[in-house]
Amino acid sequence: MAFGALAAGAGYWQVVRSAPLSAAPDNPAVQTAARKSPRGLIVDRDGSQLATNGRDENDETYRVYRDSSMSPVIGYASRQFGTAGLERAYDGELMGAIRPDPVADLLKKFEADPFDPQKLTLTVSLKLQRAAVRALGDDRGAVVMLDPRTGEVLALASTPTFDASDITQPDGDAAAAAFNRLRENSAQPFLPRATQGLYVPGSIFKVVTALAALDTGAVNPGTTFSQQPKAEQNGLLVSGFRVRDGHHLFTGSKALDFQEATEVSCNIWYALAGLRTGGEQLAATAARMGFGDPIPFDLPTASSQLTNGGGNFGGGFKDQVELANAAYGQAETLVTPLQMAMVAATVANDGVLMKPHLVRSLTGKKSGTRTTTPERLADVVSARTAAEVRDAMQRAVEGQYGRLFTAGAKVPGVPTAGKSGTAELGGGGEPHSWFIGFAPADNPVVAIAVVVERGGRGGERAAPLAGDMLQLALETLASR
Repeated sequence: MAFGALAAGAGYWQVVRSAPLSAAPDNPAVQTAARKSPRGLIVDRDGSQLATNGRDENDETYRVYRDSSMSPVIGYASRQFGTAGLERAYDGELMGAIRPDPVADLLKKFEADPFDPQKLTLTVSLKLQRAAVRALGDDRGAVVMLDPRTGEVLALASTPTFDASDITQPDGDAAAAAFNRLRENSAQPFLPRATQGLYVPGSIFKVVTALAALDTGAVNPGTTFSQQPKAEQNGLLVSGFRVRDGHHLFTGSKALDFQEATEVSCNIWYALAGLRTGGEQLAATAARMGFGDPIPFDLPTASSQLTNGGGNFGGGFKDQVELANAAYGQAETLVTPLQMAMVAATVANDGVLMKPHLVRSLTGKKSGTRTTTPERLADVVSARTAAEVRDAMQRAVEGQYGRLFTAGAKVPGVPTAGKSGTAELGGGGEPHSWFIGFAPADNPVVAIAVVVERGGRGGERAAPLAGDMLQLALETLASR
């Protein structure tokens, strides 16, 4: 029995735990490889090199990065400060200590040289990434672009950026000084806003409410609320709280239906739709798109939320007031730009959400190439519901009144769908500017989310930025 236990233990450590142990950061062989062997290259979807290697005077390797626009995605691999971004997420593969094929990974210990650095080919286009960072300029914000059919991330831009080569340079004192400057910078360049920035969404959240309300049958495209026109003047009284909306007095005394309410971004219609849908149904629909938990992704993500929870009104809401305000994107609702790009992608892809991913393939000299297969993450709503919301979002960009709120979002000559948003922050500060959408509206190949911190009302800054990025993405994809 004792012999059997010893044999089982030896088998566990030599077979089952062999691969993780051989890739552990404190393994002397791994440490030696990290200093002497070049890490695998990181390239964009077109093969442009993003992360390469240099050698110092001691013949030890260090990382060199081509473009600061990619820093929120790639991160860094530093002797002094460790790893961040994709350099951390795929550290074992880039060092060559882990192989994509589990069988090859298990058998590598029998090879004379077990290390096989993997090249990462990303889904991101450097051209689009650079353009997004340039478009954001000196503003703090983020741009996320997805292929809604596959989940491939075409751009994942956050500003401000930083030059990762400054903190991976072989001069340790200069690297430390650069790292400390970045860490102490009040603009937080180390914060990847696209994946970990949490923002009040404002009216772009109405797309989530629309999906839940229509798919559960709480409303239909022809639904109107008789109290809505009068409430445009005096506010909608909900348990002592008045929901106000002064954006569209030009609609007069008309009771708006779903498409009309979406076109003019009517808070009162959406507050009533949210109350009729109920907190549980709203939360359930949002959860299928990733709300409430970190998104399964190559990089760490913050969890988007409808509410801070703790309430017993349904879905964690405290009461009708919180639910009514959350239904049009205020209250305690917080979202990441990646999350809202996924919302747009769900509508664009007939109600089906594909898992977002950043890595197209991993390639090693010994292990060959492993390509990432698109993965269906959730069937969020029916295709019919998605089509109804898509039509309303197109009207919100191209309609008589809608284009007043989304000026610049329309791609010339291309059917474009979207929704702008104003995230009120309280305290009288300028609101954040939002836009989510996709194009072409009748056959979407690109979905987008843009947030510009303190960028004005009604998507004032975000909408034209999104329109330019959608046009560039369509041109870039068509040229391949």
